Amino acid sequence: MTKKDMIPLVHESLKKVGMLNFAKQVPFKLSGGQKQKVALAGILHEDVKVLLFDEPLASLDPASNLKTIEMIDEMAQDGKTVIIVEHRFEDVLHRKVDRVIVIDEGIIVYDGDVNTLLQKDILRQYGLREPLYVQALRMAKVNLVGLKLDQVSDVDFKIYTEQLEFLNQIQSLKVQEIRPPLVEFKNVHFSYDALKALEDISFTLYKGERLSLVGRNGAGKSTLAKLMVGALRPDLGCIEIAGINYSTYSIAEIAHRIGYVMQNPNQMIVKHMIKDEVALALKLRKFSEDQIEAAIAEALTVTGLKSMSHWPVSALSYGQKKRLTVASILALKPDILILDEPTAGQDYRHYTEIMDFLEAINQSLGITFIFITHDIHLAIEYTDRALVFSEGKLIKDARIYEALSDQSILEQASLTKTSLYTLALACGFDPERVIENFILHRGLYA
Repeated sequence: MTKKDMIPLVHESLKKVGMLNFAKQVPFKLSGGQKQKVALAGILHEDVKVLLFDEPLASLDPASNLKTIEMIDEMAQDGKTVIIVEHRFEDVLHRKVDRVIVIDEGIIVYDGDVNTLLQKDILRQYGLREPLYVQALRMAKVNLVGLKLDQVSDVDFKIYTEQLEFLNQIQSLKVQEIRPPLVEFKNVHFSYDALKALEDISFTLYKGERLSLVGRNGAGKSTLAKLMVGALRPDLGCIEIAGINYSTYSIAEIAHRIGYVMQNPNQMIVKHMIKDEVALALKLRKFSEDQIEAAIAEALTVTGLKSMSHWPVSALSYGQKKRLTVASILALKPDILILDEPTAGQDYRHYTEIMDFLEAINQSLGITFIFITHDIHLAIEYTDRALVFSEGKLIKDARIYEALSDQSILEQASLTKTSLYTLALACGFDPERVIENFILHRGLYA
């Protein structure tokens, strides 16, 4: 094929995944989600009979997830056999799935249709996440046998309005704990050359908060995190740490207060031994040997790795490596920890292990957590407040259940209505109240 014939096909594929405007961009400058879209564009015009997608939704914003599933479904309708390896099962159910295979420790434990799978509680049994609407029905003690559950739009929730009423209860107003402010953004602007990345951003971050940064790919979430840790500095406006403009602080000084954990632990770990990895930042900051030993012991104890302190890093699982990267930051005793997609590519069992571990640290040490995430389920289950971004602007700063029940905000930020929202409308409930009650009652589902 000549270059002349190839270019229109390339442009058409990029247009389908929403990346045509980035055709002349260097790939390494793209966000993780944007790279994922480009990879998908690369196979749209392939003339093959079988397509295997390995975690195609990883790093994509919720709206892009749905578009990706729609494109994959179109390929299947074209006569191609499509196999999807994916942990985000509810998102895959955006389109009809013919067959599901569940594998546990190398053994096929289920091979059949979606309805039977969801009726039998097999996903939870093997540490996988069920769709939120199925979780809600189980909380309400609804008998799922015989129900059509493979698409949320096919479930007649109105039949179970009385059983689901607990999700519509008005919660008594709680007195909000007064927490000291840690970081304040004041009318912050930032651009990459001529490209505006963040525009007039203002918010305050408080001690002990669990905050989620959500929005479409390229909305400015990662840029905000880089500004917070001092890797980038504002073009206009200012950022204050404990009331002091941080422009006089070095990156190392900011790192004492704010830690950053990357999505892939292998991109952070540089030492061969666990103990040496935790000690690295402490040695660079000229801590004494006694201080280093004490900090290592404390950080590894908190993260459950104390017994492995003399192990090689290569002996750790992916989830344990995640813990190690957190331990290396905790050793510096930061006030704030930023985690970029902390559960990306994790099955629900390991996802829950990581998030419960972080929640325990939040409660025991009072560390503020910021999660950069496309996982709306994570935001619902583990954060108190959301900052919602769209095209470089902060369009919503609210409690999580309020942010995710505002339809206009969801549309602007390329977020999608959760299945709890669909359930609420079907039963005539308040979506905000349903999401709040689901969060409060999620322990009943364990």
